Amino acid sequence: MIIFIKILLAHILGDFLLQPKSWVTEKEAKKWASPKLYLHVLIHGVLILLLVWDFRYWALALTVTVTHFLIDLAKLSFQNKSTKTSWFIVDQLLHILVLVGVSLVWFYPDTSWFWIFESVGFWTILAAVCFLSFGVSVIMNVLLEPWSLKIFDKANDSLSNAGKYIGILERLFVFVFILTDHWEGVGFLITAKSVFRFGDLKESKDRKLTEYILIGTLMSFGMAILTALATLYITKTF
Repeated sequence: MIIFIKILLAHILGDFLLQPKSWVTEKEAKKWASPKLYLHVLIHGVLILLLVWDFRYWALALTVTVTHFLIDLAKLSFQNKSTKTSWFIVDQLLHILVLVGVSLVWFYPDTSWFWIFESVGFWTILAAVCFLSFGVSVIMNVLLEPWSLKIFDKANDSLSNAGKYIGILERLFVFVFILTDHWEGVGFLITAKSVFRFGDLKESKDRKLTEYILIGTLMSFGMAILTALATLYITKTF
């Protein structure tokens, strides 16, 4: 675990602290021809060796450096202005997965850690997170579509997909709060959202909009709570 924390720290320092905006701009413009790309991944390898402070891990540092280069190159090659945010998220997730995978393979070569992927809890939580992130969004769009078409014909000045991402985040927060037995967090989240929405509802003086927001909020929180309770039941029973 200490080695994983150190290589994770190396990733954070290398990707966010020691990568100026000018490097990012040059990499996006020149892609594989940018010297900054190679300097960037080299810094990651050096940081790992410095933080681990044991040259016996040179192969681990080299593996992380090479995979980091390949992931960054793929992102630079395929991203565009409209997909830049999505590729950033995918890029960071892949980097973290590599760090986790390298740590497991290096320190548990007998695959004794593989039981994680065979446990009911792992697959149940993964399915629940995917359902709350993607499935519920589609279900709510379908159920609320008759009302949303009437309401947002008149007022559609919000950020693109902002409501979708807010809904996903709030459901995941509720899910985590319940799994960790912090129900008070759910109450805090509902209160916080109500406070932020109060001004909009007061200024709009639109009863239909108020009812629409209440229905959507209750539906979103309700599905998150039911999913979390079902997850707890399955993981404790099977």
